[in-house]
Amino acid sequence: MLKTAVHLQVSDVSERENVRIARGLQRQDPDLLDELIVEYQHRLMRFLLYLTKDRDLADDLFQETWMKVLVRGAQFKGEAKFSTWLYSIARNLFVDLRRKRSALSLDELCDETHEESALTLVSEEPSPFDNYRRLEDGEHVAAALLSLDRIHREVLVLRFYEELPLEDIARITSAPLSTVKSRLYRGVSALDPYMKQVMRRDEA
Repeated sequence: MLKTAVHLQVSDVSERENVRIARGLQRQDPDLLDELIVEYQHRLMRFLLYLTKDRDLADDLFQETWMKVLVRGAQFKGEAKFSTWLYSIARNLFVDLRRKRSALSLDELCDETHEESALTLVSEEPSPFDNYRRLEDGEHVAAALLSLDRIHREVLVLRFYEELPLEDIARITSAPLSTVKSRLYRGVSALDPYMKQVMRRDEA
């Protein structure tokens, strides 16, 4: 009962915050925009760096994302988390850019011949990604993630770094929930041999 009450309180606070941000963006409040940039700049840049694997491109998309937030602020109604809306804008800008350059969607950039199925992480044991994040060397974590296909890399970053619910990731990536689960499962599985190799090397 207590757990439910706490959850409701947190939910209420989150909803009020979303409404506050929505109203501020509708007014194009410069102080609010500064506040949001300070709070989300590092998280947004990290997401873009993992998404693009290109610092200059990530910088350009970072600036363009905040411009879209300012211009399209009235479109944010506070019905979802601001972070979900923010990452959706950033990802859509990247997808649009890739389409213009290669006429391919983000999903088509990954040459997959198998059909994605609704696989889920059923084990209660820490995942390979959880174990690997405990290593002190952040460069190993980055290298492991960058070894993945983009569609798997982005769901891992959103789930384990941003700690977003799967439903929010589905909104950001415009993918069915079952597809997000499949990509998460396949991404973690793909990291397993890489992580074990590095962990053995560190223990030697």
